[in-house]
Amino acid sequence: MKRIFLFSCLCILCVKIKAQSPVETKLGSWYMFNGNHQLSEDIKLITNAHFRYYEIASEYQQEIYRLGLNYNINKKVNVTGGFVYSVTDKSYKSESPNLYEYRFYQDVNLKANWNKVKVNHRIRLAQRFKRQNLENQIKHRIRYGLFLKHTITRNLELYSFNEIFMKFEPKSFDQNRIGAGLNTKINNKLTLKTGYFYTKFSESSLHRLQIGILLYTDFTK
Repeated sequence: MKRIFLFSCLCILCVKIKAQSPVETKLGSWYMFNGNHQLSEDIKLITNAHFRYYEIASEYQQEIYRLGLNYNINKKVNVTGGFVYSVTDKSYKSESPNLYEYRFYQDVNLKANWNKVKVNHRIRLAQRFKRQNLENQIKHRIRYGLFLKHTITRNLELYSFNEIFMKFEPKSFDQNRIGAGLNTKINNKLTLKTGYFYTKFSESSLHRLQIGILLYTDFTK
């Protein structure tokens, strides 16, 4: 429990009070579909589709699609490699060219337990190929996430996380996300995810609701 308390304190320190722009005062949303498909004892197919808005159900911000293949090295370590495609509207209530991005990513996940709390450390590398207004860019980024889960009842689970993003550039800080919520198990294949998170950028910040469906399938049975 001391580690969880320390983690919470560090997350709070990431939040600074400052004058906010109009978009920062809005509560936006992420609508998510996350698929986890067991192909063999050690291999899983990962599928994601996210639709993101500057407001609860309006002012489109982004759609992102992810496909990955996960391999268990052992019970505590697994790795993932995959591909991402996204379209982003970087403006709010104004017109600007969309940002199109193709991305390759690689994950290393380290699992542990802090008493009754399940812990996942994730390190993710990404090679990002961006195109906006006929201009092409190649960017590289690394992110570290600490993800915690605690079972409340048989069908209810509390989760929290903190994830920091760093760019391979002179000004390396990209963003920091901190959030929490509930996973509600509907049956063995479906789980409902509801939560909130705060994102701090170098010059701005955003508040978001998370509403998602987690689908689990097992093709080994």
